[in-house]
Amino acid sequence: MSSKGGGTALSRRNYRLSSDMDKPRSTGIVNEKLLSDYLHHVFPSSKQGPALASLRKSLAFQDVGTHLETLLCEGESAEDSADQPVEGRLGPQPVVLDHTSGFEGLLFVDDDLLGVIGHSNFSSIRATTCVYKGKWAYEVLISSQGLMQIGWCTLSCRFNQEEGVGDTPDSYAYDGNRVRKWNVTTTNYGKSWAAGDIVSCLIDLDQATITFCLNGQSLGTAFSDIKMGPGIAYFPAISLSFKESVAFNFGSRPLRYPVEGYLPLQDPPTADLIKAHKLLGFIKNVLSTAIDTQEERLLEKDCSLWRLHGEPTVLITLAHIFNHFAPLMCKVYLVEDVLMNFLLGILEGGGSVDEHPLIQQLLDLFWLLMEDYEVNECLKQLMMSLLRAYRFAPIIPDLGFQIHYLRLTTAILRHEKSRKYLLSNVLFDVLRSVVFFYIKTPLRVKEAGLEELIPTTWWPTHFDKEGKDEREPKAESSDERLRRRAYERGCQRLKKRIEVVEELQVQILRLLLNNKDKTSGQASRYIFLNKFRKFLQENASNRGHPTALCPPEYMVCFLHRLITAVRACWDEGSRKSPASINSDVVYVPPQLFYNGKVDYFDLQRLGGLLSHLKKTLKDDLASKANIIIDPAEIQATSMDDLDEDEESGAAQRPFGAVAMGGALARPSWLSSPTLGRANRFLSTAAVSLMTPRRPLSQPEKVKVRTLAVEQRTEEDIEGSHGNDGLLLGRPLEESDQPMADKSLLEIIDGIVMMYNLSVHQQLGKMVVVADDVHEYAAALKDTEEKIARCPPRRSDILEELHKSQKVFAEKLNHLSRRLAWINATIYSKEKMLDIYWLLCVCIRTIEHADNTGSLFAFTPELYLNVAMNAYSALKNYFSPASSMEELPGYEETLTQLAAILSKHFADPRIVGTDIKDSLMQALASYVCYPQSLRAVERIPEEQRVAMMRNLLAPYEQRPWAQTNWILVRLWRGCGFGYRYTRLPHLLKTKPEDANLPSLQRDLSIASFQKPCPSLLLQRHMAQLLSVDKDMAASFLNSVLNQLNWAFSEFIGMIQEIQQAAERPERNFVDTRQLKVCATCFDLSVSLLRVLEMTVTLVPEIFLDWSRPSAELLLRRLAQLLNQVLNRVTAEKNLFDRVVNLRLPGLESVDHYPILVAVTGILVRVLVDGDRQGTSRAASVLLSDPCFQLHSIQHLLGEEGDSCGSAPPPPPATASRPVVSCLASAVAPPLPSAPGAIGQLERKHFSLHAYSDYISQEEKQKVELMLAFLTEESQQAAASTAPTSEDDLCPICYAHSISAIFKPCSHKSCKACINQHLMNNKDCFFCKATITAVDDYCKPTSS
Repeated sequence: MSSKGGGTALSRRNYRLSSDMDKPRSTGIVNEKLLSDYLHHVFPSSKQGPALASLRKSLAFQDVGTHLETLLCEGESAEDSADQPVEGRLGPQPVVLDHTSGFEGLLFVDDDLLGVIGHSNFSSIRATTCVYKGKWAYEVLISSQGLMQIGWCTLSCRFNQEEGVGDTPDSYAYDGNRVRKWNVTTTNYGKSWAAGDIVSCLIDLDQATITFCLNGQSLGTAFSDIKMGPGIAYFPAISLSFKESVAFNFGSRPLRYPVEGYLPLQDPPTADLIKAHKLLGFIKNVLSTAIDTQEERLLEKDCSLWRLHGEPTVLITLAHIFNHFAPLMCKVYLVEDVLMNFLLGILEGGGSVDEHPLIQQLLDLFWLLMEDYEVNECLKQLMMSLLRAYRFAPIIPDLGFQIHYLRLTTAILRHEKSRKYLLSNVLFDVLRSVVFFYIKTPLRVKEAGLEELIPTTWWPTHFDKEGKDEREPKAESSDERLRRRAYERGCQRLKKRIEVVEELQVQILRLLLNNKDKTSGQASRYIFLNKFRKFLQENASNRGHPTALCPPEYMVCFLHRLITAVRACWDEGSRKSPASINSDVVYVPPQLFYNGKVDYFDLQRLGGLLSHLKKTLKDDLASKANIIIDPAEIQATSMDDLDEDEESGAAQRPFGAVAMGGALARPSWLSSPTLGRANRFLSTAAVSLMTPRRPLSQPEKVKVRTLAVEQRTEEDIEGSHGNDGLLLGRPLEESDQPMADKSLLEIIDGIVMMYNLSVHQQLGKMVVVADDVHEYAAALKDTEEKIARCPPRRSDILEELHKSQKVFAEKLNHLSRRLAWINATIYSKEKMLDIYWLLCVCIRTIEHADNTGSLFAFTPELYLNVAMNAYSALKNYFSPASSMEELPGYEETLTQLAAILSKHFADPRIVGTDIKDSLMQALASYVCYPQSLRAVERIPEEQRVAMMRNLLAPYEQRPWAQTNWILVRLWRGCGFGYRYTRLPHLLKTKPEDANLPSLQRDLSIASFQKPCPSLLLQRHMAQLLSVDKDMAASFLNSVLNQLNWAFSEFIGMIQEIQQAAERPERNFVDTRQLKVCATCFDLSVSLLRVLEMTVTLVPEIFLDWSRPSAELLLRRLAQLLNQVLNRVTAEKNLFDRVVNLRLPGLESVDHYPILVAVTGILVRVLVDGDRQGTSRAASVLLSDPCFQLHSIQHLLGEEGDSCGSAPPPPPATASRPVVSCLASAVAPPLPSAPGAIGQLERKHFSLHAYSDYISQEEKQKVELMLAFLTEESQQAAASTAPTSEDDLCPICYAHSISAIFKPCSHKSCKACINQHLMNNKDCFFCKATITAVDDYCKPTSS
């Protein structure tokens, strides 16, 4: 019989003993009678009964072939009839997707033409076979739960980018995303589907009905009386939106949920199936039969105890069986239906995999008696079937299906030869084996059995602003306590069952990380290492196809299992080598980043491109790390290679374009768990683009080899005598402490890369379930309160409230059980410790790399990113399920991270703009929380001072907003009226804003933290500004410049908003414009607070006029403060009118934050200073032409006579009917009569109204300031003589001429010329270079 599994049929004559024909009377193994009995027992004939056993023909090995052929042909005539064409079906066999003409839109189709991914708005495709009579079924494996319509259509259906299956008259579809059925019109139907579900599509053309099933459960008849008649035949079809994906099973594999009476569209291989089952029965007979040569009898024994001992009789018998069995095991249907079920049956007894050695013996038998190509194909199909079964197995309470498939996978991978073959050729090249490490989250908790596991549900009822439960345990009622404890017990039961699955997954990885199996070639670990690196390359490369990226939910589970396995392997190795470090203090040595042993693809380094670093730092590499960069190596990574990359990429594009057209395309993670030839071709092309292509031309002059991943050997990784392997090029600063397993270092490096690629993003995404629980809990509590307040006579309202209460309670029951699953699989204490370990690895790696000086530039950016993101995840995502404070060494780790952030946010060795911004944002978030701020204060004083010096650098030419935010956080709690957590007007009007979604927690939540000022860092700031006069002047000048810009931009924007509100036509205000407007306001307030901080800590910068620029800075400060006061405090002015609109996005814009900031500055310079200082400040403030005493009186709600000197405010609009038009696009309609509180805050603002936020002492200081300014202004008015216009400064026309320029003798006031000279040395008027500025006194007239 020829083999169909691998193309060419190969001879099996080597199975037959040469002595068979030469010894007719004796076998030479066992006697003739015993052999005949044995063969008749192994190959029983169905026509021979036990009574005829004594009359049956004697069997010898030379007769086995014919006898076996006879047995296999029994009943074949009946089988032949089954292979005849079935009435009611038209089209080719096998059934696949029609990639030539039966599609619309852009699609990616897998190599087997069964998996499909949408690549346009709404793409459609149908199968190649149709049906017109009978009852038919096919299955769809749902890989993504997005918008798809699955069902049947006729050939006449015409689809487009807007209309798909179910949108035309002769097409019918089920949509589990929207839970509807479609046939031109749509109605509710079925259940919602999730990734990992299987939809069965059934059509009964005898009764004209269409039915759908989800995971084997019927959803009911969807359509009846479908169109029938001549010329009407229905094709399987699907329409799916962008990036949605499925895999079809028309019958090429056994249907997972067959329905009685319905046939699969593709005929099963019935004849081969019967033969395979017969042959498997013969194999079982061999396994259960022993030959007692001494007693000359056959013995029955337990199959599980069978061993391959090399007995010739048994081997020759098995060889005859495998001559027929081996070719059948190359077919996917037979592997899944026969072999996989047989192997699963072996493990059904339970116990550990080690207790079932039969699978190992069978695999030895496969490798012995099957051709290599047959074993390879069989193992590949077996692993594909296992992975598919695991991925689409339904979730049951004990996770029995998942455990069953993982146990068999473990048993197969325990076989060394099979493991190495699968690792080398299948697990990463053909399969998406990472799926084995994923535990999917159930969307329907009832079907998953969570109601039995967790019968009692519970959820927090009081939350603080960080989303934590506010209620103390002692404040719980007894019922709540009982519910919570019952819920926690249910969660523990669930967690223990999930841990069984996780332990099996770790066992699989431990097998793949085995580095002792070197008897048959390279150890498994080094094969895995190279494949793992390629996997990372595919996901990290921007050139990689987006559909080939590993989904982040898979990455999360893979990362946790890999961390557990790697740490176990590492500690196992360190126990054998006591001098080496253990996994608790492991780090990635810095030499991995520049010695060429590990390929980082095109990932950005801290110092820029690798090619640039090799050129600029080659001398440092030679002196510090003893590494010489060959000129040819530098040449190979020059701009010429970048051009080559572009050309190579361009050369690939036509292939991709052809694939998109509907022909064979690269398969996806989402559609099919397998990858075909096209994928391997594309992957190989991607590797050639990413890895260095030119070997070093003069290896004898070079200390390091740059190798592609597939070229590396164990020696390149582990090293040998005189070769450090991965640790080649150890810098002088790096200790020579031995590492137990160098190969694990690269895997740890890959784990860091995995977290950076998508794990952190997924951790943040899953928090949304906890947010939903919080929102529904708040809604339920609010509803219950309304029910309690509702009068009994309003039965209609009570009925609606009770309905709402029931809906919210049901949703919370569902979500709380789902949240228990997510907490167990993603946010458990063990998972938190994994992320914490990863954070510590990154911190230690950065510290060691930092010690190398200039070589720190080679460090990939991802290490800093992961350090910052991992800390953010620990702080925001795992709480309140787990507490970060309970982690071992928590405070020390915080301090280490604080030292990294404070040092590197302004590190000149880091050139990337994005990573610099990330460091600045991380530091800004870090100083918002008391624990992390204390960590900043614990770093060495030298580093703290350096950090403050960098923060006080001028704001020009750098991202200053985050810097300013950091300084504000260090001051918050010390400023005037600056002890609030939330702005007073927000607490009054919108208390629900206090709880923000978890995804916005980093800097958004930071705004709502309780003030935690740092007096220590304030002292450092004061010392720096006091000692370094030039730095103080440049810093404050930049702050004043930015304040002038921010407030001017804010005023300009609110003018535009007001103009839009006053236009009679319907207007829309862009939400981005509102956001920018609010940002400019917030920036103005924060800049004012920094000025308040500076004038409080170092008042001499403004008031000690012996310091250069002190007078100028004070005058500029007074000018800006007067402008802010005049704009904000004038009655019925522009600011008032825009605040009254209450537009969404402008909630933070109010009088209080900006007025108290200005008041804090004024109080400090006019009340808290010495007599000389306050006198100077008052004179400067009063001399500013914009000064109005009314603005100061406004702070206390007073109205004075001096308001008359102010320019009249613009007339207030009596009524604003257009506000509703404006607000309709962006906000609710404005009420016609604002509340009394709003009138008090806006019409009669007074600091007295904020007694909860402003202390009595602060109010008294404001009153003293008002009295002082009133007196000073009266004296100034009495003593000031009128000034001639000719004596006024020709630039500002506000001050008298007081300076003369040299050498051109032009004149102005000192304020104008001093401000001008800070940025420009040319004269205002003649552009001559100014060499000196002298005082000018007007000569007395004669």
